[in-house]
Amino acid sequence: MNTSSRRFDFGLGEAAEGYAKVTPATRYDPSMGYGFSEGSQVSARNRREPEPLKQDLCIPADAEFRIDVPDGHYQLGLLIGDWILPAHTTVKASPGRLLLHGLRTSPGQFVRETVSVRARGGCIRLQFSGSAPRINALEVVAAPQAVTLYLAGDSTVTDQPEEGYPYAGWGQMLAALLKHDVIIANEAVSGRSSKSFIGEGRLDAILGEIKANDYLFIQFGHNDQKPDEMRFTEPSTTYKEHLLRYIDGARERDAHPVLVTSVHRRYFKEDGSLQDTHGRYLEAVRELAEETGTPLIDLAARSKSLLEELGPEASKELFMWGARGEFENYPGGIEDNTHFQEQGAIRIAKLVVEEIRAIGLWPLSMYIR
Repeated sequence: MNTSSRRFDFGLGEAAEGYAKVTPATRYDPSMGYGFSEGSQVSARNRREPEPLKQDLCIPADAEFRIDVPDGHYQLGLLIGDWILPAHTTVKASPGRLLLHGLRTSPGQFVRETVSVRARGGCIRLQFSGSAPRINALEVVAAPQAVTLYLAGDSTVTDQPEEGYPYAGWGQMLAALLKHDVIIANEAVSGRSSKSFIGEGRLDAILGEIKANDYLFIQFGHNDQKPDEMRFTEPSTTYKEHLLRYIDGARERDAHPVLVTSVHRRYFKEDGSLQDTHGRYLEAVRELAEETGTPLIDLAARSKSLLEELGPEASKELFMWGARGEFENYPGGIEDNTHFQEQGAIRIAKLVVEEIRAIGLWPLSMYIR
């Protein structure tokens, strides 16, 4: 089985030359190494047009397509469109990493999109949704030399589990905003501080993989405030000392460290201005960036402006504020001023990308979509 390049033709017609045919009945089989997962809702149409890859299509209304591949970095080429109907397609890579967000095509329009993913667990699992999703063809190509953007951080950054949807970290949304030249390796984990992330060996794992010209974004602070010994750091001393280990580790490997101030929590004062719950930790990151010449994405400043612009009520739409029965996975409702729902995570990821452009983080800024 050639896993350096695999090609799939979706629909009901004859398979295009060099492609494996995928129909709604193509369920995942380990012996084949690909197929739709059980429970996927898929139909298909054959438009009987002359171009092999455009003549037919699958309609993955709520579907997951699995491809077995060795762990590593891959670029995916997707052909999406329909000869006679408009389409609206969203594609994620499990768990919930946004690749294409609400891609719209007009009747007769076909779009070729290239996105990048990092395979873990011996497979890539693509999740399709949207009001009228389509998939015509897919090519999977190994991309071992692609630039990798590693994320070290906490629950506001991490890939949140699918069973917690719409709970999401901004790192899950980043791939949809950057070109396929960049692979997102989201190593952030809920509940970690700059200290406990190192103590659990997570920084060492990143430094064991990171290569020259890769990036390491570092956002900690939410849990450095916690009083337990495993996580607590003091802003002007141990907090800076731990963050410096990330910076030095990346630079020793000719990679590029980038400091990120903690995104703000949603707490407002009576006058409508945002209450700062991070205190000296934010200033400590800014000072360390200046002292070490490390690029700084001031996400605290950006998120403060966004939340104050939205105000106390509208800003709830970014966070995990759900009424009883509103979120399927939280039927009793939820009120969370720290963590984001998917739309909020997308907005915060856009702030990160805006900062990449604003500070001229080269060459990463040239990979913005």
